[in-house]
Amino acid sequence: MGIYLSSPKTEKASEDGENDRLRYGFSSMQGWRSTMEDAHAVYPHLDTSTSFFGVYDGHGGDEVSKFCAKFLHQEVLNHEAFSVGDVGTSMQHAFLRMDEMMRGQTGQRELASLAEKDQAKEIIEGLISPPKSGEFKGQMDCVSSDEGANSDYHGPTAGSTACVAIIQNTQLLVANAGDSRCVLSRKGQAYDMSRDHKPDLEAEKQRIINAGGYVRCGRVNGSLNMARAIGDMELKQNKSLPAEKQIVTSNPDIRTVELCNDDDFLVLACDGIWDCMSSQEVVDFVGEQLKHENKLSAVCERVLDKCVAPSTGGEGCDNMTMILVQFKKPFKIVALNKEQLLPSNQNSECNENTVASSNPNAVPAGSQYNDNAAEKA
Repeated sequence: MGIYLSSPKTEKASEDGENDRLRYGFSSMQGWRSTMEDAHAVYPHLDTSTSFFGVYDGHGGDEVSKFCAKFLHQEVLNHEAFSVGDVGTSMQHAFLRMDEMMRGQTGQRELASLAEKDQAKEIIEGLISPPKSGEFKGQMDCVSSDEGANSDYHGPTAGSTACVAIIQNTQLLVANAGDSRCVLSRKGQAYDMSRDHKPDLEAEKQRIINAGGYVRCGRVNGSLNMARAIGDMELKQNKSLPAEKQIVTSNPDIRTVELCNDDDFLVLACDGIWDCMSSQEVVDFVGEQLKHENKLSAVCERVLDKCVAPSTGGEGCDNMTMILVQFKKPFKIVALNKEQLLPSNQNSECNENTVASSNPNAVPAGSQYNDNAAEKA
């Protein structure tokens, strides 16, 4: 059956947790695909006032999605902008940094390890050199960008979407590259906090063409069905252009909104969910489930079961991963480090203009929105 199994793997990896400001649950399922390429990251205590949630939908292998799940949140926390309250800049840096880190022999070794390849065999055959003492092992600043520039290894052909939500007190920031999606439920209304980066979008298509690529049948160079991703380094080889202007870029859109007491929950999920349900359908389904189900991972599992196809050949055959975050109210403000900036709105009163409608590509009106895609190339 090619890339599909004869029957879906519906066993799920699920977990629940909470802190004093929110509860969360997640679930992931391989489904009909022959391999599981999704990954996720859940850090309710990134620091004393910050929670981090991310979904990473891999393609061409699972090594890039696993790499992002292991390192992207570290790069956010480690960047100097984070310490002074500029979370958006640190998020953008972290997305771009993933590609830098995956270049060179250190990145190659880490990717090989994450892909569960037989490294000993590769070392014996001379494909990669043995690791040096202290390389990677989870350090946040573990790869020199100089190594990537000077190495023959330019990075993986596999890739991954990345959709990340950071909640810091009452501020929600979402960074996205690819077609995974983050949706906020406010009084039962779905508000898209990310935009699906499809190649046919005018700004994406223009960048692709300007960088020497093309769009055919809704795919970049006839193959990739998303216009932004981490990895996919064969589509990032134009040395005359910066990272954000390559055929495919890992440069994220970043959207920011102040949360209020009308905000009920947040959903982050890969496109295996959104191919089957709209943003509003997911919000409606989750809202109904929460009336009688307290375990958030169980709600996620029911969404996955609802989306999985009865047979191959249509929607619902992809890997599926979903994170559900439910806010505890009233919102609790935690003092930041003295160098950090406090959110501008601390009274948790809703401004109806701070989020957009559930239009799949809507931009949150009145929110801070950084459209890095359309630098009007």
